Amino acid sequence: MGVKDFFVKKLIQSKLKGIPQEQQDAIIALVTENPELFEKIGKEIQQKTKEGKGEQVAAMEVLRKYQGEIQKAMMKR
Repeated sequence: MGVKDFFVKKLIQSKLKGIPQEQQDAIIALVTENPELFEKIGKEIQQKTKEGKGEQVAAMEVLRKYQGEIQKAMMKR
C-alpha cells in the first residue's frame, strides 16, 4: 500500500464512522480502484460548496449525476 492509498483509507475511515468494517472496506476498495472517478466527484462537490450549497446537498447532486458510473464500478468488483 502506497502512502497515497494509506491517506485515502484513513480519510474514508474518518468519514464512515459507525458503518460496519466490511462496508468500509468495500468503499475503500471501490475508491482506490477508481481514483479518477472519485477525484472528479470530490472536485465537483467542492465546487458546489464554494458556490454556496451545503455539503450534503452538493454531495447528493453530484453523486446522483455519477450514479451510473459508480454502479458500473461496483459491478466490476
